[in-house]
Amino acid sequence: MDWDRIRIFLAVARTGQLLGAARRLGLNHATVGRQLSALEEELATRLVERQTQGCVLTPAGEALLATAERVESELLQAEAALSGTAEAITGTVRIGAPDGLGNYFLAGELGGIAARYPGLVIQLVPLPRTFSLSRREADLVITLDRPKQGRVIVQKLTDYTLGVYAAEQYLAETGPIGTEQDLAGRLFVTHVEDFVYSRALDYAEALGRLMQRRFECGSVVGQMEAVRAGHGVGILHDYAARRFPELRRLLPHLRFTRSYWMITHPDTHRTRRVVEVQRQIVARLRRVRWVFGGAEEGEISQE
Repeated sequence: MDWDRIRIFLAVARTGQLLGAARRLGLNHATVGRQLSALEEELATRLVERQTQGCVLTPAGEALLATAERVESELLQAEAALSGTAEAITGTVRIGAPDGLGNYFLAGELGGIAARYPGLVIQLVPLPRTFSLSRREADLVITLDRPKQGRVIVQKLTDYTLGVYAAEQYLAETGPIGTEQDLAGRLFVTHVEDFVYSRALDYAEALGRLMQRRFECGSVVGQMEAVRAGHGVGILHDYAARRFPELRRLLPHLRFTRSYWMITHPDTHRTRRVVEVQRQIVARLRRVRWVFGGAEEGEISQE
């Protein structure tokens, strides 16, 4: 079998779309369809059911996917072993991260790492969603929850804290907030419940019982900007809020502590470009860990 055709099949299986696979591989949509058909003809079996809303693997396709991923894993391990002797760090490393950390820390750090290595491309995806390592959606994933299962390698990055904030302008216009009772009738700037992907985000319940009026944003950046604009009160990341002098931290007894975990897949964990980017992230975070309000523990384990 032609490995290029298998690679295309893997992309289709992982994205669930011919167009999505074409974008991931940098190929023409028609080329992906043609090569997938050629693979099916070569194997004399249908691998994918092409439907209007996407592609669904047949039983034969599921069987081939398991085999193809094992072969891909062996190739990645061979690459990691051989690249250890190379001086250059090249290729692409995609990092999936919560949008708070991605926008307010990683975005300012990763550009400097990429600048050091001309052959390295770093892709930061700071979105409020989860990422699959097994489906190769990312090489490094930073999450709010420690994985409880799966074949992954886990490292704790740091704890971080959140607090209650409002803009000076808002407080001047609506009055001071010294107790939780002062929150009654205020507009609560918070997340959209339907978009919550981690129970670590449940800190909003603490104020939701007191503040019935709500403005909900699907991202940390949106919540930050709404509070900065003086529209209401929100629970914000302390390390991000410190950047903006117009924000005031309220009710100091309300403090929420959460953690960031970095996850890699065993097949890519020792790939030199992934190792170097991971090392740089950890080192840079350690230098400023006081900003996050939590102790960096450096715990590494393989699940």
